[in-house]
Amino acid sequence: MSNLSKYVMGGACAIALTLSSATAIKVYAAQPQVAEAGQPVDLTYAAEKAIPAVVHIKYVQNSKTKTIDVQDDPFGDFFDPFGFFGSPDQGQGGTRKQRVQTPKREATGSGVIISSDGYIVTNNHVVEGADELTVTLNDNREFSARIIGTDKQTDLALIKVDAKNLPTLPIGNSDNLKVGEWVIAVGNPYNLNSTVTAGIVSAKARGLGATPNGIESFIQTDAAINPGNSGGALVNTKGELVGINAMLYSQTGSYSGYGFAIPTSIMTKVVDDIKKYGSVQRVMLGVSGNDVINYINSQKDNGKDVNLGTNEGVYIASVDPDGNGAEAGLQKGDVITQLDGKKIEKMSELQAAINAKRPGDKATITYLRNKKPITKTIVLKNAQGTTKVIEQADIDVLGGQFRPITEAQKKQLNISYGLEVLKVNNGALKDAGINRGFIIQKVNDENVNSIDELQKLVKSASTSKEPVLYISGIYPSGKKAYFAVPLSE
Repeated sequence: MSNLSKYVMGGACAIALTLSSATAIKVYAAQPQVAEAGQPVDLTYAAEKAIPAVVHIKYVQNSKTKTIDVQDDPFGDFFDPFGFFGSPDQGQGGTRKQRVQTPKREATGSGVIISSDGYIVTNNHVVEGADELTVTLNDNREFSARIIGTDKQTDLALIKVDAKNLPTLPIGNSDNLKVGEWVIAVGNPYNLNSTVTAGIVSAKARGLGATPNGIESFIQTDAAINPGNSGGALVNTKGELVGINAMLYSQTGSYSGYGFAIPTSIMTKVVDDIKKYGSVQRVMLGVSGNDVINYINSQKDNGKDVNLGTNEGVYIASVDPDGNGAEAGLQKGDVITQLDGKKIEKMSELQAAINAKRPGDKATITYLRNKKPITKTIVLKNAQGTTKVIEQADIDVLGGQFRPITEAQKKQLNISYGLEVLKVNNGALKDAGINRGFIIQKVNDENVNSIDELQKLVKSASTSKEPVLYISGIYPSGKKAYFAVPLSE
C-alpha cells in the first residue's frame, strides 16, 4: 500500500444546487417538494458479489547482484590493495564501482478479476519489479500470474492467470458516484484475506501530488484501507467495481481516516489500451499549472491581489511550444475552464479528462484570457508529436543477442559490469553501427548489468517523447564508444 505521509490540499469546496426549471400549478394548496429520505443501506449484496472476484497477490523479487557507485575510501588501497572486498575499479569524482547482493523481497497486495478468462487489475506498485507473482483466489486456488502491462503514471497494472470461468466483478461508471454515497473496500490487508470495510465517498477528483508526473483524480473514501489493500476493489451498493484502491493517508503507515482509489473512468481506458496495444496510448496537453484557487492564494501570500475572472479552473504557468496546448493557442496566464463542454474546476479533473483521450481524437478546449473566453478545437497528438499508435518495443527491435560479461572480461578490461553483444542481425544495433563483441555498459545514463535491465530500458524509451537509446560501452580492444540508437522509423 502506497503511504502518503503528509500532504497539503488547497481549494474551495463548491456546493452544486440543481433547481427545477418549472413549477407545477395546482388549484389546491401547494405540497412541499421533499427529497426522498435516506434509507438504511444493505451492503451484503455488494460484498457477496465482490469477495469472490478479489484476489490475493504474492510478490517475489529474487536476490540479485547489482553494481553501484560508492564513495571512494582514501585508505581503501592500503587495507585492500587487490580489491578483495569490492571492485578495484575507480570512478571519477571520488566514487568507485562495487558489487552488492540485494536481499530477496516478498510482499502482498490485492487484485480484481475483470474477465472470466483470467485478466486481473491491480496497482503498478504491487507488481513492479516482480520475478514471481502468485495469485490466490477466495476459494484458495493458486495460479502463477504474468504481467501483461503496467502504467506507472496511473499506478495501474494488468496481469493474467491461465484459468477459465473465474468469478468477475462488473465494472461500473465512477463518474456517476456521488459524494456521500456508500461504498465498500475489499482486499487483503495485513494478509487477512477477503476483508470488507464500509464507508462513504468523501470526495471526488482528488489530486494529492503523491506521484511525480502522475495522473491523479482519486476517489476519496473513509472506508478503511490498509497495507495489503492495494489493488483491491472499491464497490458501490449495486455490486459494481467503481475504483481500484491505491493509497492511504496516514502519518503512521496505517489507516487513520481516508483512503484513495483510482476511478474506473481512468482504469477502463488504461486496461483497454494495454490489452489492445501493449501500452497506454496517451496524449500530452503540454502545459503545467495549478488549480486557480491555489494560484490565487499563493499570490495573496506574496501580497498580490489577482483577479482572473474566475475562482475555478486550471491556471496555466507554462506551455510546451511543441505540445497540444500550444496548438490550441494556450499561453501563460490563461485559465482552462472547459474540455469538450464539460466544466473543469481543478487540475485533477483536467488530467482525468485528457487521460481518456487517444492520439487522433479531437478536443475542444475553452479557456479565459484577460477574463474573456476563447474556444479552440484541435486534433490531439502523443508525446512524439504524431497521431500514430505507439507500441512498446521489445528487446528484439535491437536485432542482437546478448550475455553478461564474464569474470575474465572484467579483469581484462578492468570493468565490473556490462552486456556483451554476441551477434548482430538486422535491426537497430546494425543500423547504428554497433558490431559483435561490443560491451554495452550504459543505456540512457543507466548501468546495464543484465538482459532484463536492457529490456526495461528499451520498453521505457520506446514510448517516451524521444524514442532513442544512448548507448555507451567498450570494445574488447579497450576502445570506448558511444552510439545513438533510434527505436522508431
